[in-house]
Amino acid sequence: MSLTASIGLLTMFIVDFADLFYIAQLADSSLTAAMGFAATILFFATAFHIGLMIATSALAARQIGQGTPDRARRYLTNILVLSTMIMTPLAILFFIFAPDILELAGADGAANQAATGYIRIVAPFLPFSVAAMVCSGFLRAHGAARRAMNVTLSMGITNAILDPIFIFGFDWGINGAAVASACAAVVSAMFAIWPILISYGGFDRFSLPAFRTDIRPIMAILIPAILTNVATPIGGFISYRFVADYSDDVIAGFAVVGRVVPVAFCLMFSLSGAIGPIIGQNFGALQFDRVRTTIRQATIFALAYTLIIWPILYLLSGPISDAFHLQGEGRHVFWLFAALLAPLFFFNGMLFIGNAACNNLGHPGWSTVMNWLRNTLGLIPFLWFGRAYYGLDGIVVAPAVGGILFGIAGYMVAQYLVSARQRGATLTG
Repeated sequence: MSLTASIGLLTMFIVDFADLFYIAQLADSSLTAAMGFAATILFFATAFHIGLMIATSALAARQIGQGTPDRARRYLTNILVLSTMIMTPLAILFFIFAPDILELAGADGAANQAATGYIRIVAPFLPFSVAAMVCSGFLRAHGAARRAMNVTLSMGITNAILDPIFIFGFDWGINGAAVASACAAVVSAMFAIWPILISYGGFDRFSLPAFRTDIRPIMAILIPAILTNVATPIGGFISYRFVADYSDDVIAGFAVVGRVVPVAFCLMFSLSGAIGPIIGQNFGALQFDRVRTTIRQATIFALAYTLIIWPILYLLSGPISDAFHLQGEGRHVFWLFAALLAPLFFFNGMLFIGNAACNNLGHPGWSTVMNWLRNTLGLIPFLWFGRAYYGLDGIVVAPAVGGILFGIAGYMVAQYLVSARQRGATLTG
């Protein structure tokens, strides 16, 4: 389940990884740092993308299951309209205020200027990328997993082809990476829309009364999904603010860590989505022992996977630093990650499992709260303490302490929720 679920995620992560890798070949740490800042800011838009995709998939799948595909198409049309209403002003805000937002995150000088250029090229194409995500959610609702996967694959392949052409061939540098990403957004939107037009009846005609009727159920799913996903870029923003006073070499090291983590731990990121249906099905059948077995086996899987990845990252820390032209303290940042933080990522896996349990046992709000606490209370005091007493090493390592605490808490919440649901089922039965 995790392996198949990870393909689309891995494609997106590899695209970001490749972008940074190509920019790193320019051997300018300020440009590498700029990519880290830009990605952190643009991830706020990604949180909206994911929330809109989840709403589309959930609502369309329900209507398809009830034998009303026309209503599913109506939801798709209304969510696309809502997506445009959300993403267009967000894109305008990013375009106009990119330097100020980046300054708040701690970017200055050459890094701020380069990141501003990147964001201003990518921002106008956010409506295309959100359309791709929404339509891929509709395809998944129809069970067209391969067609949905092709949406992300088309984006990745387009980026992989155009990146070196624009960055090196046209000598556009970081702006070339942004143009490649913009083109990839358009291509992925085409790959998402075309199968809907030819195989699933196309889009419903927009109607304002229908939009007003549908907005309530859409928002009921959309708002919690966005709140859950926006916690991650908030955490990234906070972390970058703490390292912003250091050199571009250090920020470049953090940027590389931020790209390597999703690729190396892709199966872990897909774990909650993979076990969610298993937990949900067994909960529906009141098979609580199987729910506990799923949680336990997922935890063992996360531990085993971490123990495999850790030595690989440690052994490759030098070559990876060389490949990204990391210098001085930037190399030290990546070495600390590979040596000390990689094994602790297991606790993030425990939190992912806890989130899956909450989402599929009827308490998605708990998942939202845990994500926000992890990316605020689980970061700020540890970053402050680490910087105050151990400097750069403390900033790198200290947040992992919060990860340990919230990973254990997530697992305990999952176990508590299973027991509570079992007691409730026994009383009602």
